[in-house]
Amino acid sequence: MTIAKIEEAIAALGRGEMIVVVDDLDRENEGDIVAASDSVTAQQIAFMMNHARGLICVPIEQERLDALDLPLMVPVNTEYHKTAFTVSVDYLKGTTTGISASDRAATIRALVDPTTKPADFARPGHIFPLRAHPEGVLGRQGHTEAAVDLCRLAGRAPSGVICEIAKDDGSMARLPDLEIFARHHGLLLVTIEDLVAYRRAQEPSIVTDALRSVA
Repeated sequence: MTIAKIEEAIAALGRGEMIVVVDDLDRENEGDIVAASDSVTAQQIAFMMNHARGLICVPIEQERLDALDLPLMVPVNTEYHKTAFTVSVDYLKGTTTGISASDRAATIRALVDPTTKPADFARPGHIFPLRAHPEGVLGRQGHTEAAVDLCRLAGRAPSGVICEIAKDDGSMARLPDLEIFARHHGLLLVTIEDLVAYRRAQEPSIVTDALRSVA
């Protein structure tokens, strides 16, 4: 199995490239394409639509979602992994129906543009923001948190674009299918497990504080 180093994935996102992130075998064992929200292009969105085929979502930190007045989609989340969907949006300026790759890319970039306001978005829309856990993958080991952590570590806005990868028959791609997909498209593949280990090694004070809080 060819798993890239977290440092390599961080550098790739910093260059505006896409990567593949897979979660644990005992969780979903699914892979998502991840791109940085502040640099995502229409071509990257089209790639996700054509080759990944999953739902395109945008993990963002809670503070930014609050600033844009984007509440959670439902008051009681009964989804198995508690993925925190907010109301969906479309950017109003310079877009049409919101569904095209260029419109979706514009909406995503606008979500992390500090100059945009709540009134700049239509609700509902075609982009689904996700509220990330404030502690990132150290608080919840999901693709939502991994995307935010990786983009932040890459020096980008703390928000990523994610899209689940499905196979040609519509079933979800898992390892080793994800490795084949990543190699075929020239994308780096990393695991959330490795990202957790990377953060714990790079930010020991966070781990110490977490241990104290439960002591």
